[in-house]
Amino acid sequence: MLLLLVSSALWWMAAPAQAAEAPAGRVAFIGVPGLLWDDLDPAETPRLWQLAGESALGSVSVKAVGTVTCPYDGWLTVSAGVRSAVGHRCGLPPEPVAQGGGAVVTEVRELLRLRDGTYAGTLGAAVHAAGQCTAAVGPGAALALADREGKVDRYAAEPAGLADWSRCRVLAVDVDTLVKPYIVDGKLPQEPELLAPERRRSLVREADARVGAALDELPPDTEIILAGIGDHGSVPHLRVAMWKRPGTGPAKQPGTFGGEAPMLGGIDVQTLHVGEVAGPSVGTNSTRRDDITVLPDITPTILAAAGIAPPPTVIGQPWRLGDRTTPGDLARSDLKGTAVRGTTGVFFTAFAVVQVAFYALAYVLLSRRRRLGVVGTAAIVLACVPVSTYAVNLLPWERSPYPVPTLIGGVLACTALFAAVALGGPWRRDPLGPPAAVAAITATVLVGDLLTGTTLQFDSLMGYTAVVGGRYYGLANIPFALLATAVLMVTAIAAEHLVRAGRRRPAVAGVAGLGVAGLGVAAMLLAGWPGVGSDFGGVIAFVPGIAVTALLVAGKRVSVVKLGAFCVLGGVAVSVIAVLDHLRPPASQTHLGRFVGQVIDGTFWPMIGRKLGAMLNTMLSPNLMPIVLAGLAFLVFAVLRPGQISAGIVPRAFARAPMLRAGLVGALVSGVVGMLVNDSGTAVLSMAVALAVPLVLYAGVRSPGEEELLGGPVDEGGRHDDVLAGET
Repeated sequence: MLLLLVSSALWWMAAPAQAAEAPAGRVAFIGVPGLLWDDLDPAETPRLWQLAGESALGSVSVKAVGTVTCPYDGWLTVSAGVRSAVGHRCGLPPEPVAQGGGAVVTEVRELLRLRDGTYAGTLGAAVHAAGQCTAAVGPGAALALADREGKVDRYAAEPAGLADWSRCRVLAVDVDTLVKPYIVDGKLPQEPELLAPERRRSLVREADARVGAALDELPPDTEIILAGIGDHGSVPHLRVAMWKRPGTGPAKQPGTFGGEAPMLGGIDVQTLHVGEVAGPSVGTNSTRRDDITVLPDITPTILAAAGIAPPPTVIGQPWRLGDRTTPGDLARSDLKGTAVRGTTGVFFTAFAVVQVAFYALAYVLLSRRRRLGVVGTAAIVLACVPVSTYAVNLLPWERSPYPVPTLIGGVLACTALFAAVALGGPWRRDPLGPPAAVAAITATVLVGDLLTGTTLQFDSLMGYTAVVGGRYYGLANIPFALLATAVLMVTAIAAEHLVRAGRRRPAVAGVAGLGVAGLGVAAMLLAGWPGVGSDFGGVIAFVPGIAVTALLVAGKRVSVVKLGAFCVLGGVAVSVIAVLDHLRPPASQTHLGRFVGQVIDGTFWPMIGRKLGAMLNTMLSPNLMPIVLAGLAFLVFAVLRPGQISAGIVPRAFARAPMLRAGLVGALVSGVVGMLVNDSGTAVLSMAVALAVPLVLYAGVRSPGEEELLGGPVDEGGRHDDVLAGET
């Protein structure tokens, strides 16, 4: 533990990789709302393909405030340096009013009065404060570079209209070709009409020509940042991000490597084979991923290229270079995210239906004192489903010609494998063995994922995806609920065996309680550690669950006052972690440290409001609430009316293994608190219930005592069999 604390302190003082340094110079930002990596083709889009061969490549998550980001919101977010939106008017940016050689975006003053437009004009104001001028081509570019008064120094509607491209250090170009056809009455409708593939390709070719026209005008020493900064329909996507640094030339074709390949930040940029280019990836500390950035990161990247310090209100981080990637890899990342997003609703609905059906079946079979083994086996299988949604990402299912069926099939296969391990191992003779195995598998997968960069939670059915843009790294709310439940259940079962070995002496129970607390705190630190779990609400919810479980294992009483004190302790713990994170350099901070900064400057209320609204919206979720109601109702009535509901198996399980009850109560405490402090709301409690209740039910089914109800021992299928009496 001392080594952990020392290494942690050293880690907090260290900073992660910073953005590549470059001398201040001219920078041009080209925004192409709606541009996908799938749109690029060496024949159809030669100018974009050439630029990709000269650039670092990545994807930008265009999440602003709503589910879909229209071009207006995208350009406004670049202007503000924070996620921003204009609300119901969302569509194309407003046309600026010409003024001399420049223009004025008159809507800026109105945007400043909106809750989600408070920081409009931040980028332009920072450039003007540094004594530099701005030049914009197109309405979106004018909005991005307008200062707080709406002023842009140089403006033209088309590239040919801008007289001197070398006059200003900061330029922006709006290429809105791909989104204009989707705009109806000046707005992006909720369900835009899909364009025919031929029409889409025609628009992409036109956008390529407009990008080429701008590239032809730029001075050769210009740093180029290109991003698809908005959506073109009702389905969000990851969009194109390219970053060409000064001094990089065209990529060479295979077989023509005469001399050195062009370099970008010390990394070769060249074609791998005909029809594919490769280069360093574009990432950011905001996402902690090498190939994904977010919209607010564009603002500090532009300012850094121009040698201008970003204002303190800018929450994004400058782009940085990562490992090599290709357009194909980035297109598959978008496919993976959209496939998960499109499947999640159906998956959770099916999972809820199966959960409710399971409890109905359990009621029927248990009330008739029949087929208890079937109920137990089904309980273990059901408890293995959540962890399987992460383990399936060990397989490259997105490369399948049929990714969604392959994903679902992979989840079912992993579920079957984990259930076989839990039910077939040597621990199966102990009623607590299979539940402990499931909990241990769940905890091991999630802890291992946290320690290796959360590649399993990312783009998973019960995790998160950059396409949605709610989280990009760390421990999400549903995985937190599963981790907390698994850790508390498995430590409680381990404590049960320790106490049994000590003949249930109070001193042994006290040691077992300390063991539960120690392991729980270790898991809690991983959950809240900046850059590892980075889960703010998870720490608040984990602490009372750990404390309640540890006290019950030690044979102590838990009062309402103590429970409230534990919740406060959780808040204190996460506050300490967040403040320490805030003391690190800004480029090294996670969202925990940045939240402290927002509290200090008083800008945190809009975010709190959005999270509270999201939490309340989940309370009536048709996919999640049935899991909570069915699981808790079965559990409560199984305890209150055991003769009618559960054939007495749940009370018997608690009587035979009191620590199991401690783990269940602690898990439910963490679930309830987590529901109240996280924006996922009901999702947290539903997953705690979905994992904990089936494990308790299995332990009850397999606990000694069935013969008292059935007139003799039973096997795993519910049949009487004296031979297996010793195994039950």
